[in-house]
Amino acid sequence: MDGFDVQKLILDMDINWTPVIAATVCGTGALYLFLKWRNNQKIQKKILNARKRRDKSLQQAEQAVQQFKIQNPDFESSSIVSLSLPELTGKLKDGSLQPDAVLYAFMEKVLTAAIFCMWIMYEIYEFMASFRGLQSIYDCSNPIYGQTLNPCNLQKTSGGSSGGVRGISSCIKGQKSVLTSLGPLGRDVESLALCMRALLCQDMFSLDPTVPPIPFNQEVYESSEPLRIGYYENDGYLQPSPSMARAFRETKDLLERAGHTLVPFQPLRLYHAFHELTVRGILGDGGRTLFSHLQAGPIDPCLRAQANMLSIPGFIKKLISIVLKPFYPRLSANMDASLGFGSVAELWRQHANIEEYIQEVIAEWRRLNVDVLLCPMLGPAFNFRYCGSLNSALSYTILYNLLNFPAGAVTVSTVTEDDEAQLRHYKGVHGDVWDKLFVKAVKGGVGLPVAVQCVSLPWQDEMCLRFMREVEQLTAQSKLTRKH
Repeated sequence: MDGFDVQKLILDMDINWTPVIAATVCGTGALYLFLKWRNNQKIQKKILNARKRRDKSLQQAEQAVQQFKIQNPDFESSSIVSLSLPELTGKLKDGSLQPDAVLYAFMEKVLTAAIFCMWIMYEIYEFMASFRGLQSIYDCSNPIYGQTLNPCNLQKTSGGSSGGVRGISSCIKGQKSVLTSLGPLGRDVESLALCMRALLCQDMFSLDPTVPPIPFNQEVYESSEPLRIGYYENDGYLQPSPSMARAFRETKDLLERAGHTLVPFQPLRLYHAFHELTVRGILGDGGRTLFSHLQAGPIDPCLRAQANMLSIPGFIKKLISIVLKPFYPRLSANMDASLGFGSVAELWRQHANIEEYIQEVIAEWRRLNVDVLLCPMLGPAFNFRYCGSLNSALSYTILYNLLNFPAGAVTVSTVTEDDEAQLRHYKGVHGDVWDKLFVKAVKGGVGLPVAVQCVSLPWQDEMCLRFMREVEQLTAQSKLTRKH
């Protein structure tokens, strides 16, 4: 009996394979699109359910506030929420204010803000219903609450990836500015000091044995000794916006007139520290872990640029980096850094390099014998959708995430018409795409607050706060003098 010849059988059947292949491809594509559609439907259902829970929570909170008002006819929330944090704690301690009254006063304030935002954000909520809301670098947006707006200008982002839940901000790129920086938000420096005193106490140390039991040093915070202050106006990576530079210079002049010594200080090897130590460290596995979290659902527009970059295969990133290098070296270095590490040994070397860099900066700090550091703070607030495309703008803040140095921002001025006019002549350090995007991101900022950044050595949070308070007081005195 002859063997079974499959090839001969196929030839004898004389089958036209073109429609079979076409049908298979179309069927596979249709199945993929169906599964993707079904997954998106599930995600949208979860988002809508979360929004319903949000609406229900707001409704319950509003009912609770109204019930409290009925039970307490003399209740007036405005007189409570206008108090500074030290005044508020003082009144709570002496019993002139009851805790429940304070709670409901701030609940009412939050509800007022929520209702105000809802009508502004209605169309944005509808647009955002199909998008995922993870932390959006130094923008703040999610599909449940929508885009957080800047209270000073509703066309601007608020900044800060978490939005400052419960007054504690978490931010990836050093802005209290993935490395996450946590820190309190307050109306004034004294409120921050009060928060730190509450955190650095024996009760908190006993709750978390991993925290060094170092109580708040009130003597350092209240000291009035002249400071030796290092400073730089331009870090050499990103040219500050006109308002950033002016606010910095004005603050520097105030500090000099107050008797403090100002010493030039330039960040060490910032280009290398930004790309090789920070970006490559954050994306150590080539961004695969971060991208895996984004792939679970539709991506928030604020994260679109990062997601697109993370989705590129490693060999294509390397090719893009090589092509960009002659024309845009900064973008090339960033793309190369996003590849992460090729081995565990490289990762260990990078950890050692970070420790060496920290010691190098501390040695320079000691050589110049400075107590604290004054530098610009990124500003003013960005227009929407630019935050995710401007990694370069993080250089002024992310450095102190890498170094793990205490840093805080103090508002000292606002953007003027002259600042806005000078922005038209902004060239940038590199003159590349990022510098051009930066101009577009910050334009239209007249009237927005501008801050400076105060930095101290590790474990010297009280010194950082003391410096911030000095800047705050000198700025307030200067404004008062100009009025008179």
